[in-house]
Amino acid sequence: MQFKLKKFKKAVNVSKIANIHYFEFTGKYETFKDKHEFRELVYVDSGKIRVESENFSGVLGAGRFVIHKEGEVHSLICFKDAAPSVIIIGFECFSPELDGFAYRDTPLSETNQRLLADIIKEGRTVFMPPYDQPNVKDMKKRKNYPFGADQMIKLKLETLLIELVRSAETVSFDTDKSAVNPKLEEIYNYINENFRLSITLDELCFLCGTNKTTLCSTFKNAYGDTIVNYINKLRIKEAKKLLREGNLNLTQIAERTGFSSVHYFSRLFKQRENMSPTEYIKTVKSKLEIS
Repeated sequence: MQFKLKKFKKAVNVSKIANIHYFEFTGKYETFKDKHEFRELVYVDSGKIRVESENFSGVLGAGRFVIHKEGEVHSLICFKDAAPSVIIIGFECFSPELDGFAYRDTPLSETNQRLLADIIKEGRTVFMPPYDQPNVKDMKKRKNYPFGADQMIKLKLETLLIELVRSAETVSFDTDKSAVNPKLEEIYNYINENFRLSITLDELCFLCGTNKTTLCSTFKNAYGDTIVNYINKLRIKEAKKLLREGNLNLTQIAERTGFSSVHYFSRLFKQRENMSPTEYIKTVKSKLEIS
C-alpha cells in the first residue's frame, strides 16, 4: 500500500526566542520606554502593573496578558501597594493572527496558565543555566540541560499561541473549565479566596460533601497538585509579594499568610525557595539593580 505523506502547514512559527523571564518586582518599580524587533508577551502572575504602549495603555491585573508587536514602544509601572510577579517572553513570530493581542488585555485560562508554567520551567534550563559552570560555553554540555530543551520551548510556546488565537475566536475564554466538577471548582475557588486563613481537609470535605481520599485524588487529577501543596504554594507566593512591598516584618507576614508560626513559615519558605525570606528580598533587590 502506498501512502502520500502530508506536509504540515505552520499557522504559527516561532523562529527565535529572545528571553524568558519571571520577574518578581518590588513596589514602585518602573521600566524605561523600550522597543524590540520581536514580539513580547507580558503576563501578570500576581498583583497588577500599569502597561504603557503605542497600542494599549491600562492596568494589567493578575491572570491577564498583552503581546506587544515588533518595534512597539512600551514600558511597565508597578504600583506601590502591589509588588507584582510578571512573566515576560520575547520571541520572533510573524503570524498576523497575534497582532490583536497588542490592543487589549486578555485573560489566560487555567489550562494555558499551566502551559505557560511549563514554558518557564523549560526556559530556566536554557536562559538561566547553572552558575557553577560559567566557563562551559556549549550550553548542551552543562549539567541539567535536558535533551531537546530549545525545541521543547519552541513547541510549547507555539502551542500556547495557537491556543490563544483559538480562544480569541470563541465566545468564552474559559471553556476548558467545563470539564471540572462544579463542586470541585467551588473548593478550588474557596481555597484561592481563603488560603490566608486556617483551612483543614475536614472543612473542605464538609463543604464538598465527600471524604478525604476522594477529595484529594480528584483535586490532584484536576489541578495537578495536592491540596496541601497548593495552599502552601499560594501562601508562599503571597508572602513573597509582601516581602517585596517591604511594609511588614516576618512575624506579620507569617500571620497575614495563614502560617501557624514565623518559624514554620521561614522553614517552609527556605524549603521551597532554597533561601530564607531575608535572603530572598536581598536577591530580588540586587537583580533589579543589575537590570
